[in-house]
Amino acid sequence: MSVKLRMRRMGRKKIPVFSIVATDSRNARDGRYIEDLGRYYPLEQPAEVQLDEERAIYWLNQGAQPSNTVRSLLHKRGVLLRRTMELKGKSEEEIEAAVADHLERMAEAGDELKKTAEMRRKEALEAERQRAKELEEEARRKAEEERKAKEEAERKAKEEAAAKEAEEAADADEEDEEPAAEEDEAAEASDESGDDASDDEDSDDDK
Repeated sequence: MSVKLRMRRMGRKKIPVFSIVATDSRNARDGRYIEDLGRYYPLEQPAEVQLDEERAIYWLNQGAQPSNTVRSLLHKRGVLLRRTMELKGKSEEEIEAAVADHLERMAEAGDELKKTAEMRRKEALEAERQRAKELEEEARRKAEEERKAKEEAERKAKEEAAAKEAEEAADADEEDEEPAAEEDEAAEASDESGDDASDDEDSDDDK
C-alpha cells in the first residue's frame, strides 16, 4: 500500500478547514484515511497549523509521500529538517537549536513577504490612482477639444450663413438694377423718338 500525506477538506462552505492525514494514495481526497495528523486553518492571519510532528516523521520514515502543500507545511515548521538531522544521528540539542534557527528564519521570511505584499498593494493602489488621474485628464482634454471643435464649427457656420446672406443681398440688388436700367433705356428711346418727331414737324413747317 502506498501511503500519502495530504489535506482532507473539512469545515463549512467558504470557511475551509483541512485535516492533515495519512491515507492510501488510491483513496479519494476527502475519503477514508489511516490517521489524522493535524489541522490546517488557511483563513487565519497568519494561517494556523496544528500538527503531530512525531507521527508525521513516523509516516515519512515508513515511505509516505507528502503532497506539495503538506511538504511546504512540513518544511516551514522544521519537520523535514528535524527528520534529516535525526537520520544523521545528531543530538537532541543540535536538532532543537537548528530547528529554532530555522523557525526564526521562516518567521523573518514571512515578515518580509508581508512587507513585500503590503508594498505591492500600495504600489498597485498608487498605480490605480495614477491611471484614474490620467483617464480624468484624458477625458478633460477630449471634452476641451470637442468644445473647441464645436465652437469652430459654429463660427464657420455663421460665416457661411453671413456670406450666403451677403451673396443673396447682392443678387437682389442686381435684380433691382436691371429693371431700372431697362426703364432708363426705354425712357431714352422715347426721348429720341420724340426728338425725331419734332424734327419732322419743323421740316414740314419750313415747307
